[in-house]
Amino acid sequence: MIPKEILRKVQQIHIRTRSVVSDVFAGQYHSVFKGQGMEFQEVREYSPGDEIRSIDWNVTARMGHPFIKKYREERELTVMLLVDVSGSQHFGSGSQFKKDLAAELAAVLAFAAIQNNDRVGLLLFTDEIEHYIPPKKGSAHVLRVIRDVLYFQPKKRGTAIGPALDYLNRVAHRKTVSFVISDFLDDRFEKSLAVTARRHDLIGIITGDPREFEWPAAGIVEWQDAETGRMFLVDTSDRRTRTQLREQQTARRGSALNKLRSAGVDVIEVSAGKPYQRELISFFRRRERRLAT
Repeated sequence: MIPKEILRKVQQIHIRTRSVVSDVFAGQYHSVFKGQGMEFQEVREYSPGDEIRSIDWNVTARMGHPFIKKYREERELTVMLLVDVSGSQHFGSGSQFKKDLAAELAAVLAFAAIQNNDRVGLLLFTDEIEHYIPPKKGSAHVLRVIRDVLYFQPKKRGTAIGPALDYLNRVAHRKTVSFVISDFLDDRFEKSLAVTARRHDLIGIITGDPREFEWPAAGIVEWQDAETGRMFLVDTSDRRTRTQLREQQTARRGSALNKLRSAGVDVIEVSAGKPYQRELISFFRRRERRLAT
């Protein structure tokens, strides 16, 4: 039985994200994601201004005057949410853990998808595949997706993005719009990323927390690596130590960004405890501008 606290969280996220979807992303989602292709609709008589390449020469020859083939976009999409549930996602220095931010982002994207009659699937991963929900439509399905992102208890704590991408390629036989929501604390996923980016419309959402870049001068702190369980003593009163920690995190983030961008993957950066709407809107607008050119 699911604890009441989880159900309450799901309901709260549902209420918050529903308004974000309707107020902020109305119309944008449909315009920036393409369907699976084009499907034949009808043959009709040629009208001045129609594309000459659309003329159906067989019908034209039979009827004695021009006819064209008319197609329409096969609109239905499959949206896959690949969500990192490793140990590092259970970090948050403010009002929100990174895993809660991931759940809210997953909810926004899932509700935007079902509002456009698209299917949504979920893949939860650590350094192995933890949980998979095949794509389906409907609000009840999306609520299950949100619940599982919040409630699922992973067996492992590490991060391996490559196997998650490989799994997506095995189960998704047609092109998907796939969002990878992770802090990308992994250095070995370039090959899988390149293959997946060619097969799917892939978007990376990098989750972070302000404290990962700026440590307070709080003296000697016992720190645990959330993914390995190793314990460390860190002298945060030492300015050089704080600078080194910031530089290490900046280098990790830069490495992840370079890998994603080199593969042609769009990137959205978000931070736990901070509004994410501006970053999502910026992503949609970049896409719209690119499609317009």
